[in-house]
Amino acid sequence: AELMVQKHLESLQSSCGNGLETGALQRLTNLLLVEGLTDLQQKEHDILQVETTKGLPSTSKSIPLEKLFLPLSKVSIPPRISVTVGVAGIGKSTLVKLFVCSWAKGEISRDILLVLPLTFKELNTHEKLSAERLLCLACPHTTAPGSVLAGAARTLLILDGLDEFKTPLDFSNAVVCTDPKKEIQVDNLITNIIRGNLLQEASVWVTSRPAAAGQIPSGLVDRMTEIRGLGAAEMKDFLEQMFLDNRDLSSQVLQHIRANRSLQVLCTIPGFCRISASSIAYFLKHSNDQSQEATVVPRTLSEIYSYYFKMALSGDWLEKPREALKIEQAVNTSKKLVGSLGRLAFYGLLRRKHVFYEQDMKAYGIDLSLLHSCLSTRLLLKEDMPASTAYYFSHLTIQEFLAALYYYTAAKRAIFDLFVESGVSWPKLGFLSHFRSAVQRALQAEDGQLDIFMRFLSGLLSPPVNRLLSGWLLLKDEHSGWHSQAVDALQGCLQAEHAVSWRAVNAMRCLHELQHTDTAQAVEEAMRSGTLAGMLTPTNCSALAYLLQVSDVCLEETNLSNCLTYNVCKRLLSQLLFCHSLRLDNNQFKDDVMELLGSVLSGKDCQIQRLR
Repeated sequence: AELMVQKHLESLQSSCGNGLETGALQRLTNLLLVEGLTDLQQKEHDILQVETTKGLPSTSKSIPLEKLFLPLSKVSIPPRISVTVGVAGIGKSTLVKLFVCSWAKGEISRDILLVLPLTFKELNTHEKLSAERLLCLACPHTTAPGSVLAGAARTLLILDGLDEFKTPLDFSNAVVCTDPKKEIQVDNLITNIIRGNLLQEASVWVTSRPAAAGQIPSGLVDRMTEIRGLGAAEMKDFLEQMFLDNRDLSSQVLQHIRANRSLQVLCTIPGFCRISASSIAYFLKHSNDQSQEATVVPRTLSEIYSYYFKMALSGDWLEKPREALKIEQAVNTSKKLVGSLGRLAFYGLLRRKHVFYEQDMKAYGIDLSLLHSCLSTRLLLKEDMPASTAYYFSHLTIQEFLAALYYYTAAKRAIFDLFVESGVSWPKLGFLSHFRSAVQRALQAEDGQLDIFMRFLSGLLSPPVNRLLSGWLLLKDEHSGWHSQAVDALQGCLQAEHAVSWRAVNAMRCLHELQHTDTAQAVEEAMRSGTLAGMLTPTNCSALAYLLQVSDVCLEETNLSNCLTYNVCKRLLSQLLFCHSLRLDNNQFKDDVMELLGSVLSGKDCQIQRLR
């Protein structure tokens, strides 16, 4: 057994050491200790969660990585089931790598005798497994899996990326299994392990994006932690690491990010920060050789991603210079690929599918040899596994942008509903009817899964983005007539009678992507001058909810004195939760408002710290 552990240690050290940049890892050595998932985490898109909480940590309690699997006090026992959540791109897999690597070197958690890391990407490639075969997958050097768990030796089983698992976990109907040799469906195996019917001596650590973590009943989770985003100093370090050879560039990029509040909030996610910074840097390097009209630094998401795609596909990032002809060939090939990848991205998004395997690629007519030769790893990553190869987009938002490109292009000639991939649907003709259909679908999506797709789709209609991609990823365009009707379709989402929903806030962000900012500007102006009273129609309430997240007027304090009625207050309640400092004085409130506010202040999501 000792020889086996030794071999296992060596293989872990060799496999996990690469790809860990030491500079950016300090943040991962301390996790936030949380009580459970908030409503926002269970119901909303990752990006929206970060925008709403302004990228700030939800709690001040933290736990160092080396104590993650230890009891919190002398009288408690170590956690059996630990769950670590974090939004897409925050560093969950990096955290696992860091832990495994530090453990294999003997730096942390020496009380754990065996660490067995597995990813859900890999589990997807199996239909059925027994608990014993699962252990063999994680530790191929073992001859007798039973001995792995023998005695009181502590074993830690790591299951990374629950959100990438192909089957939802169903704890209420899972068949009980206590036989470690019995082959059962993989999802059933996982539920039995978490319930403690199998491998009950082992500790289990699951990582996941927040919404997917909600599949595990909270009563089964002994410890929940969350990965926090980059703080201001960490963001600066992160950018300096990115542009090691060019300090000027890194400080210019940081300046642009800090000047744009929405962008700065999202850049607390390292995966997103990398995309934005590369895109802005690409723009700055090329801003001299562009016509006058394109000299504004990209500000909207769609502008940032358009430059990013342009950079990734034009081979500009390649270290070695290539002949112009070769570059042109590569660009043309990658344009073709973007078409078929876009379809894969769109239908993947609808099915909540973010990891694809060779059979998926073939089904969408994606030529794998082409894919390997010319597509940038800035867009698509691949991971080789014993049984097959997994492909996944370098960030969730890359999949969403490709999906929007596909929909935008397909909507011009499609005659049936694009949301129905196979099967029969009513005829749908014309770009605008497809656009309205997407707006409706996004409104009805339970968990905002189409919110960012919708922002990109709206952004592709904005003149600057259209100019940028025209004749390149989009046809030379005839869209000018659609702009105002698209604005109307989005404004239709703002008139909520009862409460401002997250969908309405997202519609405001779509209007921002379309570069239609009249409503928001009028409300912001009224906030500045203290003349909001009487202005707060349902539409303006949605605009106000959006401004609470993005406007500098609300940065230090949100001042809503003298302007709220009971109904308006009720409409905005779910959004006021996230204002750190809130002024509600001189509103002629009656007692019933106090009840409303009381219910808000005791809510799990509430971030209000000062209230007047």
